[in-house]
Amino acid sequence: MQIYINVKAARQNGDNMDRFSIAVAQSGGPTAAVNSSLAGVFRAASLCPAIDNIYGAINGIEGVIGDELADLRRIITSDEDISLLKTTPSTLLGSCRYKLPPKEQSGNDYIKIVNTLDKHNIRALFYIGGSGSMDAVVKLDEYFRAVGKDIRVIGIPKSSDNDIPVTDHCPGFGSAAKYAAASIQEITRDSRVYSTQSITVIETMGSRTGWLAASSCALHANGESAPHLIYIPEAGFSDEKYLHDTAEMIKHYRAVITAVSEGVCGSEISAAEHLERITAEKFGCKVRSVKLNVMQRCSSHISSLTDLDEAYDIGAAAIDAAKRGESGVMMAFRRIPGDQYRIEIFTEPAVNCVGRIKQFPAEWINEGKNGVTAEAVDYFLPLIKGEPVIRYENGIPVHFRATQ
Repeated sequence: MQIYINVKAARQNGDNMDRFSIAVAQSGGPTAAVNSSLAGVFRAASLCPAIDNIYGAINGIEGVIGDELADLRRIITSDEDISLLKTTPSTLLGSCRYKLPPKEQSGNDYIKIVNTLDKHNIRALFYIGGSGSMDAVVKLDEYFRAVGKDIRVIGIPKSSDNDIPVTDHCPGFGSAAKYAAASIQEITRDSRVYSTQSITVIETMGSRTGWLAASSCALHANGESAPHLIYIPEAGFSDEKYLHDTAEMIKHYRAVITAVSEGVCGSEISAAEHLERITAEKFGCKVRSVKLNVMQRCSSHISSLTDLDEAYDIGAAAIDAAKRGESGVMMAFRRIPGDQYRIEIFTEPAVNCVGRIKQFPAEWINEGKNGVTAEAVDYFLPLIKGEPVIRYENGIPVHFRATQ
């Protein structure tokens, strides 16, 4: 894999900054790659002579508002720490779901943020997160410009759902997809040991989009027939069609394996539990449902090396974007056409990523609306490839922890 860096035009004052400090925060749901992006930011900042201190905000923007900052140079003290942090899931600094209100309704939030950043001479803030974090990037950048503060704000995407627009894919998704595919393959092995008919419904995350459920098609590249059916919100769904499709699959497979996004039956219904019930009522055979749930987003023991490396690289590239004067932008991946998988890292105005959802492409849904096409397999495969070297202790993966 080759990384290309292409950062857009900088502000007029560009790199003409005196010595300064930076802060990085993590927000939203955890993934296997969020800490790898943090490692990339830290490493690149450590190599920049102009950067004095590297702070980590505890629990996202809440830590900036409350002046709860950790000195990351006291926490991450060696190359070994950086390597271990890259393979540690979730968020070292903690997270939050706090949504910055419009500045006219915010009370003292923005004033407190400026006070914290000024107190520590922080001239660049990096926010690793999903669409909600990009909303904060936009609001902060607009506020800093309005009050004449030269504080640069850079968003670094993460999402196990792969639902952030503009970027070809999100850090964290490749590892979640790898876990989902591997787990479905193991469930397939388990379900085939008996001579009796069985049906297994496996629910992945994805309340609004079907990227994770669809990614289980990667198994087909290894000759697996499972999953035999895939249902995602973008394809539409009905109980009647699901039962019809399942009846057809029973004719061909003793153990039918179905992957579904959690949102296919609507936000008020558990897809796995609902489909288990109606399937058992209809067919009267052995039926079970499995929810992969949070395991798929924090399973670093089967993470994708491509995912972790790209998460690290996009974090490091964010430092370059800030040095060049960019602000109010989100870092993103663009896939370069060709036989070999290659990407470039670029910046996009974060406002273009707020309030929008990247849907699974309609052209990658099969004609029966119960599976995906070969183009989808080609998209997913590079994202799940590669195995990082995991350090073990007493048979258990070792994770980086700031405190014991």
